[in-house]
Amino acid sequence: MTSLPALRDMDWVKSSYSAPNGGECVEWAPERASATGIVPVRDSKCTDGSVLMVSAHAFAGLVTLARNTDVS
Repeated sequence: MTSLPALRDMDWVKSSYSAPNGGECVEWAPERASATGIVPVRDSKCTDGSVLMVSAHAFAGLVTLARNTDVS
């Protein structure tokens, strides 16, 4: 199990699907995902909050959902 401080210290990347107005801001940690196959996901507005850990397969499903969702 990874401690929360260790998760906070990772390099996080904001999703290209996050709204440019500071709205739905989702970040993920690709280096951790590459190393473990588990993708950490968090709300960029709440960096001290919870981190969702999903399999690479589940993360791919989330990306597909984001691509197919009309946000207008």
